[in-house]
Amino acid sequence: MADPILQPFQLKHLTLRNRVMITSHEPAYSEDGLPTDAYRAYHVERARAGIALTMTAGSAVVSRDSPPAFGNLLAYRDEITPHMARLAREVHDEGAAVMIQLTHLGRRTRWDTGDWLPVLSPSALREPAHRAYPKVLEDWDIARIISDYADAAERMKDAGLDGIELESYGHLMDAFWSPRLNHLDGRYGAETLETRMAFSMDVLHAIRARVGDDFIVGVRFVADEDIKGGISATEGQEIARRLRDSGMVDFLNVIRGNIDTDASLTRVIPLQGMASAPHLDFAGELRAQTGIPIFHAARIPDLSTARHAIAAGKLDMVGMTRAHIADPHIMAKLLEGREEDIRPCVGANYCIDRIYQGEKALCLHNPSTGRELSQPHKIAPTDTPTRVTIIGAGPAGLEAARVAATRGHQVHLLEAAPQAGGQIRLTAQSPRRREMLAITEWRVAQCEKLGVRLQYNTYAEPEDVLATAPDVVIVATGGMAREGGLETGSDLICSAWDVLSGDVKPEGDMLIFDEAGDHAGLQAAEFAAPHARSIEIVTRDRAIAPEVMGMNLTPYIRALQHSGAQMTITWYLSHVTRTGNRLTAHLISDYSDKIETREVDQVVVNQGTTPLDDLYFALKPQSRNLGELDYHAFLAGQSQKIIKNPDGQFDLYRIGDAVSPRNTHAAIYDGLRLARSL
Repeated sequence: MADPILQPFQLKHLTLRNRVMITSHEPAYSEDGLPTDAYRAYHVERARAGIALTMTAGSAVVSRDSPPAFGNLLAYRDEITPHMARLAREVHDEGAAVMIQLTHLGRRTRWDTGDWLPVLSPSALREPAHRAYPKVLEDWDIARIISDYADAAERMKDAGLDGIELESYGHLMDAFWSPRLNHLDGRYGAETLETRMAFSMDVLHAIRARVGDDFIVGVRFVADEDIKGGISATEGQEIARRLRDSGMVDFLNVIRGNIDTDASLTRVIPLQGMASAPHLDFAGELRAQTGIPIFHAARIPDLSTARHAIAAGKLDMVGMTRAHIADPHIMAKLLEGREEDIRPCVGANYCIDRIYQGEKALCLHNPSTGRELSQPHKIAPTDTPTRVTIIGAGPAGLEAARVAATRGHQVHLLEAAPQAGGQIRLTAQSPRRREMLAITEWRVAQCEKLGVRLQYNTYAEPEDVLATAPDVVIVATGGMAREGGLETGSDLICSAWDVLSGDVKPEGDMLIFDEAGDHAGLQAAEFAAPHARSIEIVTRDRAIAPEVMGMNLTPYIRALQHSGAQMTITWYLSHVTRTGNRLTAHLISDYSDKIETREVDQVVVNQGTTPLDDLYFALKPQSRNLGELDYHAFLAGQSQKIIKNPDGQFDLYRIGDAVSPRNTHAAIYDGLRLARSL
């Protein structure tokens, strides 16, 4: 039986070679709002690997009073046309189609960026996520923006794109549709669905007048806002029918939910621990009712789910966007019969969280994504294979082993624990985050396939390393929970790692002092919540866990609010004393000389990680380079040539948390960059 996702799909005059697409999203790789080399390389890589359709931008803005909120392309600039033309040519050369999503962000941006113009909306209600109070649209604003949409669409047709998609969820267009957000009167007012849809219909008429009937135009729209006073599912179905009946729309890309807050955004774009494909059946119902081509993406992470979506007739095109951020070669591996080699998306949402913090989208465990030009996804073989010994089978060590073995080196990996994983195994103690194990499990499988010698239960001493007769030694031993740091009472506390590992059983009243502000403190609180009588999280920062970005913060806050945990900002733990059978935590602040105390049963601290570097320093005198890393060569991807000790037996390096505490992405990126240059 033919694979349903490999069947072509006819969209108007355009034949798409299979049923898998990348939906519109903004990776923020643009320069000055233009899709230059890095942006283009990202999309071309996925086209080369066999995707049918790549949808650029998320979204490209059509007006100057829609300033970028997260690295958006500037579709109102004439200068974008040649850049999009080159992108389109290169994607077409690889056999894929390419479109772009256009929008006016409305209230989903800020006024204090771009040209410092007021944000716009059909009401004065602000969006909680971006906090700007909008100007209520006037008639001349509406006329101008309609013209801007048409101008932008014409630029994209001139660039040779296959079509455009209009964004209508959480932005300006659907704000007109929504009864809760449209407070206008008259032609574009809130009185009827017809008047609420008048703006979008006028936009479509203006676009069609410029691009003609042959150019593909679709709408990515919210068919159910899932919020009081918003667009209901019934109304969403009627909107879909009216768009279909207009004859101006060739496909619909279905969204369910609203994106006003981080919490609601996670229901639209679920992350790890949440259900896969939660809106697939909803999209399928809309397809059955309207008969118009339906696209959809919402945590469809694997080919099995994609096959079901197509085979069951729920979708015409299935979006696997985050999956292709994790592995751009999904379709190529499928066609080559290597489906088991696909690097899995673990739903960590590191990519999206970074975008919403104004940074470039990066995959937690594929550091080549977004770096296609400097760190290509394909690893070139070496002409000079050598013997590489790596100590530590956490993310950094496993990545270094995988890459070194892919290049053709003989790799020996020593690990103290009975299994690989490092700190990932601690993370996975929380049921909600067990998918993180796939980061190391995939690498172990790849290493085994490549012939890496994996040696567990080996707490490596220098003689164990020397016994492998290495030419290169890479220390990737990670770190341990940082201890101490208090004026007195360090012997009375435990670490967040102690709680997560099960070494300390949570009970009674617990105070968690979160100095590091990363996942470990919140995860220990979430883990302890069912067992402790009460939990208070204290942080010196002005916000809870600033290293945990918005969408990842959401499930922690949900769980902690449900358990009744208290969260206290701008205080930090000075010292701990014993009072009878209990502990007294003494809290001070940077903002005053006030002192507060808490009587609790347990004090847990999260003070970050300290490198496990004893082995590195023990081996350093015996190495040729004395552990020195040439940063210029490292960053340029060139081989290391430092010789400080001619009598040394091997080159020595350390990576990941064994150098300094960072995060999983940094550890894997270290391993990739170093091993690629060997």
